Amino acid sequence: MAENENEQENAIPSFDTCEKKAAFIEMILFLESEPQSTESIMKTTGLSEDDVEKAIDYLKEKYSADESGLELSFITGGYVLSPRKIYWSAVKDKYGRKNEGKLSRSALETLTIIAYKQPITRSEIEAIRGVPPDNMIRMLSERKLVKEVGKKDAPGKPTLFGTTEEFLRFFQLNSIADLPKLDEKDEERFVLAR
Repeated sequence: MAENENEQENAIPSFDTCEKKAAFIEMILFLESEPQSTESIMKTTGLSEDDVEKAIDYLKEKYSADESGLELSFITGGYVLSPRKIYWSAVKDKYGRKNEGKLSRSALETLTIIAYKQPITRSEIEAIRGVPPDNMIRMLSERKLVKEVGKKDAPGKPTLFGTTEEFLRFFQLNSIADLPKLDEKDEERFVLAR
């Protein structure tokens, strides 16, 4: 008798409406700390791809309402519930990663150059910034925001650097293509330095 009760407790419930399927997916997104792909949601819930997509559309609409404190974001290939940006600024000092989340101006400059010009070498970064980037690259690597992505086919085979999935998560981007476009001044600065 006890085995049957355990099986019933552990069985994935069947849901007859889109709203109930959406609520089930919403709970999973709340519990997961990493973005969840459609495939991983299907595997966890036992729902079809069509059901998951309809439920996600329902959740997108729900979280786009002005009175919602959360938003449904698609980053690094998956869905995640995150605080709505307009409210987050009021509480990020208390709930955010206070020191971890902050980057110095030098680190941000170096990270911006790598993000927009990847793959890029140390000497190319230095040509743009005007100062050696070694300390910044080391710190950004330790934070897992940049990584070595290969060697340049040039004398000495210098290391090429690029951004990571952690970089995409940190800035809530789905891909590098989602980076804001550079203005003319910055684009010119990057081109002239090469």
